[in-house]
Amino acid sequence: MTGPDAAAPRGALETAAALRTGELEVEELAEQSLDAARTTGAEVGAFAHLLEDLTREQARAAGDRLRDARRTDRLPELGEALPLLGVPLPIKDLTQVAGAPFEAGSTVLAGNIASVTDGVAQQILDGGTLTIGKTSTPEFGLPCYTEPATGAPARTPWDLSRTAGGSSGGAAAAVASGIVPIAHGSDGGGSVRIPAACCGIVGLKPSRGVISPGPYGTEGPGLVTDGILARGVRDVAAGLDLLAGPRPGDVVPVPAPATRYLEQLDRPGGGPGPLRIAVLREPLAAETEVHPAAVRGLERALELLRGMGHELTEIPAPFTPTDWTAFMPLWTVGAASIPIPEEREGELLELTRWLRERGRSYSGVDLLRAVSGVQSLSRRTLEAFGPFDVVITPALAGPPVRPEELQLADGAADFAAQCAFTPWTSTWNMLGTAAIALPLHREAVDGVELPFGVQLGASRHGDDALLLALASQLEARDPWPLVRTPRAA
Repeated sequence: MTGPDAAAPRGALETAAALRTGELEVEELAEQSLDAARTTGAEVGAFAHLLEDLTREQARAAGDRLRDARRTDRLPELGEALPLLGVPLPIKDLTQVAGAPFEAGSTVLAGNIASVTDGVAQQILDGGTLTIGKTSTPEFGLPCYTEPATGAPARTPWDLSRTAGGSSGGAAAAVASGIVPIAHGSDGGGSVRIPAACCGIVGLKPSRGVISPGPYGTEGPGLVTDGILARGVRDVAAGLDLLAGPRPGDVVPVPAPATRYLEQLDRPGGGPGPLRIAVLREPLAAETEVHPAAVRGLERALELLRGMGHELTEIPAPFTPTDWTAFMPLWTVGAASIPIPEEREGELLELTRWLRERGRSYSGVDLLRAVSGVQSLSRRTLEAFGPFDVVITPALAGPPVRPEELQLADGAADFAAQCAFTPWTSTWNMLGTAAIALPLHREAVDGVELPFGVQLGASRHGDDALLLALASQLEARDPWPLVRTPRAA
């Protein structure tokens, strides 16, 4: 890539197809991807750790399978069984891969090596993908920016002075800058959708339970799920097919769909019929100004939706920022529950310390009341959303910001700034329904073109396929730039 308008690298599915035909050789692709991870990846802070030996081993195994399938004329069967075979797909450094570093962006875990492989990571490995590395994340994935204590910060390739978002910031930066076509992420308050919006790509948080946290993880209060980031909607659907499925012990076991998400997207008909779409402009998590370009991005999406025959209805916010604070004990107690030796508390970053201190101030009764409060708020909100199929909002209150506007010296101020920047995303973690960020709009800010995304949120649990179909319909009507060469401030 020589500039933002240069020919884009292949997407994940295009890469897989080229590998099957022999147009690409997987070992060569592995080396190209590793080289890009070392160079472009360093510019945007995409990786916490590169896994070169593992990637080359995976490439050899994938190459052997591909060559054998070509010799025996079994490429169609191989493509059906392993549709992403040989495709670079890194794993976020909040997820364990046995024998690989697992530091979660914290000096407290510096040098730590995982002893087990989390279930979602095992599914990615079993899919025959190339790991390339563990992508950067902030300390324990807590903030909406990616400024890890252990390595380089993640930056959007649109402007290297601005954050890539968080906590899946490294994953988004790797995809947006063309290092890899698809990446794994996780989302507890917007941590897939926020960096997708900051980096001008697509990010999906699926419905609660669609991707199991087992066998080593647990649901907790149900806010966090794994997700997928890619440059196109079909690649996101293919990634969801790779990760979706229940495991024994799931609190909300959701069977894998009878028809793959990607196959549902590829059905004839041009997308979903007329949908009832609620337009939600008011910020939910904070009283904050919304940047005019973010509003124009929303209007651009609304014009497209009207043109496709969907029914749009403006709705008021279903709750206030004060109501939203019912969330606080869940997040802060979660931070406080991270097992950290008392003598190492002083090594933690300010936000982490502040969240942990707040979390310790709540009693068990407070926590139970918070769980009930969040459930009550979710019920009320879903009742308000009930007449609609989808709710659309801006993805963020403004463009990707400079990190010093979010990472502040005072933990309370830091948290408040994050809420003001991301006033919509966490609602869908509370609701447990799917949400996706789409990079529909771009505008110059201070002389630099920046992405402004919109968020589509499902109003019913399990409507992931519907959300993907609507996103694909928008993508077909108004395609977005696929790759951005990193641009210095």
